[in-house]
Amino acid sequence: MNARSVRGAVAVAASVCALAGVTACNVQSGTGSGSASAGSGASATAAQAKNLKVGWSTIYLTPSWMQQTLKMLQTDVDKLKSSGQVSAFKTFNANGDTSQQIAQIRAMIQQKYDVILVDAGSSTALNPALEQAEAAGITVVAFDSLPSTTKVIRVGTDQKAWGSMMATWLAKKLDGKGSIIALNGPAGVAVSEDRWSGAEAVFKKYPGIKIVSNVHSEYNLAPAAQAFASAYSAHPDIDAVFSQGGALSAAALQTLVKQDKKLVPITGENYNGFLKMWLSKKKEGFSSIATAQPNYLSVIALEAAVAQREGVAVPENIDVPLPSITDSNLAQYAKPDQPDDSYPINDISQAEIDKLIGK
Repeated sequence: MNARSVRGAVAVAASVCALAGVTACNVQSGTGSGSASAGSGASATAAQAKNLKVGWSTIYLTPSWMQQTLKMLQTDVDKLKSSGQVSAFKTFNANGDTSQQIAQIRAMIQQKYDVILVDAGSSTALNPALEQAEAAGITVVAFDSLPSTTKVIRVGTDQKAWGSMMATWLAKKLDGKGSIIALNGPAGVAVSEDRWSGAEAVFKKYPGIKIVSNVHSEYNLAPAAQAFASAYSAHPDIDAVFSQGGALSAAALQTLVKQDKKLVPITGENYNGFLKMWLSKKKEGFSSIATAQPNYLSVIALEAAVAQREGVAVPENIDVPLPSITDSNLAQYAKPDQPDDSYPINDISQAEIDKLIGK
């Protein structure tokens, strides 16, 4: 969330496989209304999914990342409706209440949905309801914030690889030595802990790099700016900032700009406010790298569900490669005409989706 505000409230279990790969283990499912059983391995009989009833259970819908995700998902739903594969689609918003999300999932079971997509509000609390859905013959695919159960298909990115990517770039940028402020998400939130774990493992390889302050903040601009300003006032001679989220990165860069300080390298995310500042400061020598929790995880999840209903041996864990935003391709991502709190991302092709889901 990508470092978006949802992450401050949702603990995520990022149980995904190695970057740019998938685990070739099959997921079994019974037969719901208008669907075919997945079967097992290559022996499964292919069938055309028809008139699938699809529901999306999300812990939040308000943040801009979620709104973009819904828009992208709806576009894919419309495509699948035109081909007759999907007949109905509904979004269930739990408004941050995990117990409500569980109740909504169970309601979908009672209403005989064929497919349930889920962005989980808890890595463990939803497991019984999701496993109940699977036992009822419903295909369940989780994406973004993942439950820990292995009974469902999970679509996500490797959060430790996220941190490792950022830290590796930063260590090389500093030639292996320098003082860094680490700007992380809330303590105890899985996505934050995983990203920092990946980064810390890299920094430990460089004895010349010193983390002078490890700051935790909500994934929002105002609290992040306050947290960074406090750390920076105590350590004004830093050489770089490791930031694991876009609003955090924007807060750090904004602070340096407002105080007319040296623009040290700051790692980031595809938060448009950060991307726009980065683009405007490139001519002054500012450099960064960023990645993204792509909204198209939702599309991959839906396509995986439909494929499984058609007999495809869909991997249990689908690990989606992290995009790389650099000085050289920044202009392809930064959107000066879009709001700061949007998360620009390039489209993923159908061929790439098909490869990820095992078609």
